[in-house]
Amino acid sequence: MTTSQTRGGRTAEMRRAARRQQLIDAAIDIWADGGWAAVSLRSVCARARLNDRYFRESFSDRDALLAAVWDQVRDETTATLVTAIDGLRDSEPLVVFRRAVEAVVTGFAADPRRTQVLFGDHAGSEILERRRRDLILVATDVLATGMAPYLRNGLPRNEFYRTVLMAVGGFVELTTAWRAGAIAIDVDEIISQTIHFGEILVGHYLAADPQSGQREQRDGDRAANRTPVQLPGSTSSD
Repeated sequence: MTTSQTRGGRTAEMRRAARRQQLIDAAIDIWADGGWAAVSLRSVCARARLNDRYFRESFSDRDALLAAVWDQVRDETTATLVTAIDGLRDSEPLVVFRRAVEAVVTGFAADPRRTQVLFGDHAGSEILERRRRDLILVATDVLATGMAPYLRNGLPRNEFYRTVLMAVGGFVELTTAWRAGAIAIDVDEIISQTIHFGEILVGHYLAADPQSGQREQRDGDRAANRTPVQLPGSTSSD
């Protein structure tokens, strides 16, 4: 590697990566203060103290930057969630749900910018509206699929899936209103209320263990002479 490619112990690629991250960090700050529409080439470069050409070095246009910012915040939030529930694979659904809610809500409280980026007003940006919608559907699919083996006898899976979707969407709106100051509620209350709703959902839809849930579901399917509704993205259990 030539001397011109390495400066201060950093390669050209490392310097490009650092500049890209500077632009993303600047965009997150601007987004948190004024919404996604305030993010522009000029405002981001000014905040990052970088020349315009460095913007084009990493991003083809503003949409590419917005997508990169949203994806990074999503990945950070997902990493927090995965770390929190690591080792709970064999635990009851409510135990996993409680740990997940605590991790996500405390993460949003520690860095309020995450809520603004992920769940703020995305109207007018197709790329952000699509990402927000897809995140809710993916979260719903993960939760519903993970709890499906516990589903009680006689309760159709499509109804359960819709209820989980309502729960996820409600949680998103609740946390958004909280971070926007639209409702008077604190972190502990958000966690408590969300877990309480989860307890209601679990109590109505789920059996005590996956074996009884699967047995009850099979018995109910045979009694009703019907085929279980397939969850989006899941594989057939029979």
